[in-house]
Amino acid sequence: MFEELGDRLDKAVSKIKGYGTLTEDNISDVLREVRIALLEADVNYKVVKEFTNKVKEKALGEEVKKSLKPDEVFLKILKDELLELLGTEIVPIETKKNPCLLMLAGLQGSGKTTTIGKLANLLRKKYGKKPLIVACDIYRPAAIDQLKTIGKSLNIPVFEEGVTNPVKIVKDAVEYAKNEGLDYILVDTAGRLQIDEKLMDELININNEVKMDEVLLVLDAMIGQDAINVITGFNEKLPLTGVILTKMDGDTRGGVALSARYLTNVPIKFIGTSEKLDGLEEFNSERMVQRILGMGDMMGLIEKAESIMNEEEAEDTFKKMKKGKYDLEDFLKQFKQIKKLGPLENVIKMIPGAKKMGLTDVHIDPKEISRLEAIVLSMTPKERRDPSIIKASRKERIAKGCGQNVQAVNKLLTQFEQSKKMMKMMSSGNMKLPF
Repeated sequence: MFEELGDRLDKAVSKIKGYGTLTEDNISDVLREVRIALLEADVNYKVVKEFTNKVKEKALGEEVKKSLKPDEVFLKILKDELLELLGTEIVPIETKKNPCLLMLAGLQGSGKTTTIGKLANLLRKKYGKKPLIVACDIYRPAAIDQLKTIGKSLNIPVFEEGVTNPVKIVKDAVEYAKNEGLDYILVDTAGRLQIDEKLMDELININNEVKMDEVLLVLDAMIGQDAINVITGFNEKLPLTGVILTKMDGDTRGGVALSARYLTNVPIKFIGTSEKLDGLEEFNSERMVQRILGMGDMMGLIEKAESIMNEEEAEDTFKKMKKGKYDLEDFLKQFKQIKKLGPLENVIKMIPGAKKMGLTDVHIDPKEISRLEAIVLSMTPKERRDPSIIKASRKERIAKGCGQNVQAVNKLLTQFEQSKKMMKMMSSGNMKLPF
């Protein structure tokens, strides 16, 4: 997501370091690269034109001319203007009303049905809500079955009445939710390959008959320039309260995120970050801009870590580190937790300064973690608690048990000792790790 755009913008900013002073000519030269980078990322051409004009106006101001480090000031200007595009204020989802009614709308293939499961999961985990998913896509074959499968895997109830009037389904679902003490009702609606009158009439009828607290448009981030037309088309007929951008983890150039809010004034509320049912994040423009400009996202990393480890576990691990009692049982537990964070390359990119240190070019084979995990699992509980007893004969047995050689066992034990020393140093400085 935004990787190519970030690289292009980084090169443009680096170019400024070669200039002794900033003039209209060399600023125009740098902005030409910025303009091309944004257009290639599928940012709307009107947005690109206004954006570069504003950056140029500020970059030629007295603040930049007098600065000893014009590249840093230029980077700040870029950051501020990108924030303006994405919206400086976070618009949270409605969670206070009880019951709260939310409807998802969107074109076919945007990932609407999967997204409703992700959203229900997030509302339960983050806000402690008791959600009900309502199946109103009565036209697409197997749509109801797909929802029921998602609901079962999450242990979240799904309300369905088969192929009948969607308005009746929603009204009955509201009564059911009240009777069952459920406080958040998420309505999955039908989609079409394109916006048409029949689709819109159905969505309008649902909203008119059962007043929704939130109407969110699910939009495929890979749709490109046409995204603005889709948002505008839905927004003219429905009171959209926000957008959910899906497939932001895929091979997308991301320009829709930079154009949508600015041109339509409809806020982005969530982004889909993976295909898994926990792969949905609340949209935060500050963090998004930091990622685009290679500044990392430490808060996002901490939140990811907190989602897989509770405070009590973190405190327990921290105490063990401080006392030097950190063992291979803890090492194994961390392997499992790190795997839950997602691809390690993506995690590394969230560390501030990772790009400058060259860490973002590191490619980590997920099989390597599985191999290390297999070695630890081949040890006895006693060996995991006290690795010092693992001598030659034990190493041979462990290697055979996991189908690897003794060198691999030695390598893991060395990594463990290095990790143990590093963690003891960090904990003695009262620096808590995020995982």
